[in-house]
Formats: sequence, C-alpha cells, structure tokens
Amino acid sequence: MIQMSNEEKCVGKEPRKVIARVISQEGYCAIGHKIGDEIEFEHFGVKGDICINALFTMLPVVYAMMHNAYFPWSEDHCKELHACPDPKNPVVFELDRSLPMDRKASG
Repeated sequence: MIQMSNEEKCVGKEPRKVIARVISQEGYCAIGHKIGDEIEFEHFGVKGDICINALFTMLPVVYAMMHNAYFPWSEDHCKELHACPDPKNPVVFELDRSLPMDRKASG
C-alpha cells in the first residue's frame, strides 16, 4: 500500500473540512474555551461555539485551508496553529483539514 504524504492528502482539488481544536489555554477566557473544544467549519456553516475575536482572526486562514491553500512554511500540510488575539489570556487552536467535507456545495 502506497502512503500519501500530508501534502498530497490535504492539499488537492476538493474543498476540505477544517476543525479548530483548542490545544492550549492560559488565564481567563471570556467565552470559556478549554483544551479539547472543537469547532467545525464547512461550506454550510460553523458547528460549535467560538469567541468572535478568535473567529475574525482565524477565518481567513480557515477559508484558505478549506480551499487547498499551500503554506510553504508548513511542516504538516494538514495542520496549522492559530492563536487567539488576546495576549493576556491566550488560547491556541490547531486547525486540521485532514477530513473531506461531509456535504459538497453545488453550483
């Protein structure tokens, strides 16, 4: 069986689902994010609660990952890290695009 590289697996022609997973949280998070929380992004919306500040800064990266952007600095082309913009109470998300979309948009 031939193993696909992460680049081949996660950067292609089909849109990808992106899951934001909290991997680190320090201090007080106003919305209450905690390690293990997951937010799912697809064409049809967002599943899960996410702080609006984190969402606004994360959305361009999520959209790029969803549509197969290639990040040359990335060691794992399936995943990227994204930090909440609050420097006193940082929440760090792992953005994972290793899964295909459950439903495809038409048109």
